[in-house]
Amino acid sequence: MKPIYRVLSLQTRLKPEVIIFKADQFLGKRSEQLEEKERNPGWISFEGSGGYVFISIVAAGRTRTVDAETGEFGYQVRRFLEMP
Repeated sequence: MKPIYRVLSLQTRLKPEVIIFKADQFLGKRSEQLEEKERNPGWISFEGSGGYVFISIVAAGRTRTVDAETGEFGYQVRRFLEMP
């Protein structure tokens, strides 16, 4: 059976560094126990419990599009994207 991958998106005015910080706080070892694998100013990735999360940020003027891809952590990613 093939895994199902989900990409969820939102638009925000938060700065990329704030989005990355919030992703680390919400999905990282302090919360969901996922291990940070890579980070740069435009994305961050996590792995753990047999799955992964990849958060990317694209700036367009004053807004940013945040895309979150996951195969196993859809619920957690939805909760992260609902954060203020």
